[in-house]
Amino acid sequence: MAKGKAAKSESGASMSQYDVEVEARLQALEKQAHPTPTGATQKKVDDRLAALEKAVADIAAKCDARATGGSTSGGGERVDKLIDWMTSVPAFQNAMPNHYNEETGEDDRHLDF
Repeated sequence: MAKGKAAKSESGASMSQYDVEVEARLQALEKQAHPTPTGATQKKVDDRLAALEKAVADIAAKCDARATGGSTSGGGERVDKLIDWMTSVPAFQNAMPNHYNEETGEDDRHLDF
């Protein structure tokens, strides 16, 4: 009895002649559907990727600055001005907690953060 040679798939399984033909057709269709970019197309892809990577890096830097107490939007200055104003208004001053400063021996009213 003669023993035939069956084609093998990538996983090592035996493939029938029909399977081999279907696989060849599938690979040909995939090459048409997903061509490898070259030239100007590749440059566009690379430029878009670089822009996205830069945007992600910028967002990460802003998040890091906010997490470490820095401010990229100027909001810290506005908050400081608001706190200064609140401490200058007697109605707000009386509502703020009283703190005793051991170094100066004075009572101080300010917001706790």
